[in-house]
Amino acid sequence: MSLMRRASAELLGTFWLVLGGCGSAVLAAAFPKTGIGFAGVALAFGLTLLTMAYTIGPISGCHINPAVTFGLWLAKRFPGRDVIPYMIAQVIGAIIAAAVLFAIANGKPGFVAGQFASNGYGPLSPGGYGLGSAALIEIVLTFGFLMVILGATDRRAPVGFAGLAIGLALTLIHLVAIPVDNTSVNPARSTGPAIFAGAMELSQLWLFWIAPLIGGGLAGLLYPILFGEVVSEEPIVGKATST
Repeated sequence: MSLMRRASAELLGTFWLVLGGCGSAVLAAAFPKTGIGFAGVALAFGLTLLTMAYTIGPISGCHINPAVTFGLWLAKRFPGRDVIPYMIAQVIGAIIAAAVLFAIANGKPGFVAGQFASNGYGPLSPGGYGLGSAALIEIVLTFGFLMVILGATDRRAPVGFAGLAIGLALTLIHLVAIPVDNTSVNPARSTGPAIFAGAMELSQLWLFWIAPLIGGGLAGLLYPILFGEVVSEEPIVGKATST
């Protein structure tokens, strides 16, 4: 499969993740009595990943997350020459999705973008958590997420269930982290909404690149050491390797 086709799949997958996940927060969770709440948003993120895992997994591996691409590269599951093209495609997909979501939301009279499902700490944290809490939870949860991905797509794992395990893992991660920082574990997902949210959200975006990359990188380095997998620099074709 050509790099262009695989990158296009990553763009589409990240677009779907941001449109579905962040869209659920912006459009469906905003009503105090009838909105879907934190649990609904968490489920939406998990469902977007689950659906894309079986849609583009056989094409690109369904990373749709720079931290996943980075972790898979360090685990020697993904060729280094494709890391930057994948990341660029993911960020572009996230920005396009955020633009579409902004256009939809702007159709409501009196719409104010506000935080626009972006990530943040301090005054931008739903629960008022500080920088240290946000950094720690992003590192730990991205580490755990990559461990699930690496385990579920291991050649020794049952075939065909990786997408389900990974989608449920992302749902669980959001259930834990939304009150802290709106949950990132994905630098592309954080970048798209921040562009439309405002200067304060953009000023905090650095954390939601650095922390997930650290967590994903640690998992990529440790998984082969801990579990002794025979590694290969090839995408996991037919198995979901993402969020």
